[in-house]
This record gives sequence, structure tokens and C-alpha cells, in this order.
Amino acid sequence: MYRQGDVLIVPVSPSAVPAEGEQAGLTGQQRDARGRLVLALGEVTGHAHAVVGPGELLREPGAFGAAWLHLPEGGRVVHEEHAAIPLPKGWYRVVRQREYAPGAVRVVAD
Repeated sequence: MYRQGDVLIVPVSPSAVPAEGEQAGLTGQQRDARGRLVLALGEVTGHAHAVVGPGELLREPGAFGAAWLHLPEGGRVVHEEHAAIPLPKGWYRVVRQREYAPGAVRVVAD
């Protein structure tokens, strides 16, 4: 497992990723203007937890939807305020940290 700020990245086997027929609800994430796959964008600072390198990011809809990262050659997770984390090739589940506030559960704002 890898953690960078409010993002947890968990290696998974390819069989844990939704099968092709189950991916109807998944959307491919586009790269940002800098060519990165953004895992989480800081709402306060505008900084991003992002992956540099070839790969794809698939997301389920909604703030609490699952995200799946495929890195066929490996990659690096970068952020303006954290050290870069090298990731070996493979599939990953990306989890955003959540917090409880009275009456609601929300994604942690960075």
C-alpha cells in the first residue's frame, strides 16, 4: 500500500478490477494540461495528487466512487507538497480519505 496525503493507493490483482461488462459505469479519466492523471485535486490549494507515466485511470461516478489505476510500465505519484512515490507496474485501487462531520460523511479537502 502507498499513501500520499489523503490518497491511499492499494495494489490489486487484475481479477479485482471490474470486468469489461461491469465497466459500463466507469469513465476514463482524461490527462490534465501537464499530461498527468489526476488522482485527487486539492480544493483549497489547487495542488494535485497525480500520476506521471503511461497508464489509465477509471472512475465510478460520484464523490465516493471507486477509482482503478493501471500502470503497464510503472509510474510515479507526484504532489507539490509531498515526496514522489514510485509505483511498480500493475493495477491499483485508489481510495480518497473520508471524514465524518455531524450529519455527513465527506471526502477530505486538501
